[in-house]
Amino acid sequence: MAICYQAPVKPICVRPTTTFSSTPKPQSLRCNLSVPIRTLVSEPEPVLTSVKAFAPATVANLGPGFDFLGCAVDGLGDFVSLSVDPNVHPGQISIAHITGDASGKLSKNPNWNCAGIAAIEVMKMLGIRSVGLSLSLHKGLPLGSGLGSSAASAAAAAVAVNEIFGGRLRPEELVLAGLKSEERVSGYHADNVAPAIMGGFILIRNYEPLELMRLNFPAEKDLFFVLVSPDFEAPTKKMRAALPREIGMAHHVWNCSQAGALVASVLQGDLVGLGKALSSDKIVEPRRAPLIPGMEAVKKAAIEAGAFGCTISGAGPTAVAVVGSEEKGEWVGEKMVEAFWKEGNLKAVKAVKKLDRVGARLVS
Repeated sequence: MAICYQAPVKPICVRPTTTFSSTPKPQSLRCNLSVPIRTLVSEPEPVLTSVKAFAPATVANLGPGFDFLGCAVDGLGDFVSLSVDPNVHPGQISIAHITGDASGKLSKNPNWNCAGIAAIEVMKMLGIRSVGLSLSLHKGLPLGSGLGSSAASAAAAAVAVNEIFGGRLRPEELVLAGLKSEERVSGYHADNVAPAIMGGFILIRNYEPLELMRLNFPAEKDLFFVLVSPDFEAPTKKMRAALPREIGMAHHVWNCSQAGALVASVLQGDLVGLGKALSSDKIVEPRRAPLIPGMEAVKKAAIEAGAFGCTISGAGPTAVAVVGSEEKGEWVGEKMVEAFWKEGNLKAVKAVKKLDRVGARLVS
């Protein structure tokens, strides 16, 4: 029996977050009814003249969680500076500067820029008609890296616009604005932009209506991600085109069980179980790994060096491994870099980072 894959459809409303905890009490629902996307009736006044926002890198899919699981990574990401600008036409955004990684490849036309698209969507939600905004983007993430580069730009811009007008929109509504940006550049999926905005581990339960679930990794436990990025670009659209149109029932059941195990491991803070599930995808990774030179050898090297598990981060080419300490992460990362060079003839850089539990936020 084969199962056909159909891309998620666009949402028309948002359900507030369901929060899961590892404690034995029943799940806590803020609201069990869907609420319409809001466009505020009265136009808010800016409460600040300028802001600077940061949004973190993200690891999407996490192995078997294709298009519905992702998490945020501390210490890497994009910055957006935003200011009220009387020289910009009211109700519009102007992109003044783009700096940092791959800045020369990005358009300053806000309708073709991830940050610009998300900013425009938030302005529409807020009903901004009488104020113009000037935006500057600093790229801390390379394009096509598998670390949610487009989502980080969108998330930082969405939060910046919302905060300059008093923070009236909920995080779930900002995710919808980010999804507009993602749809334009890489496809309609929230497993990068949701954790980029909300932080931590996020499960996308549904796209219509959009339902987001926060999975709380225990605060008292440490979790480190080893991120090894080769000098190789893997455009998301190209990597999505490599996916099978149909899957067998056996692989469907296997991946469902591994995704369930991954969620349980996150909630319990079980690094061994998390790594095992993260390494066990039988649907997406087998199609993408051969397109990234040396990836299979990198995964093997990570596990042999002591990682709990390893897979492709998002669409790649970055490989992500899970470890319990920064010291172990440095050792594992070295072995992964060596494997990329020996087996894939690719130079690579490593970073060992903790889970970002906060998500996009103002930094000034």
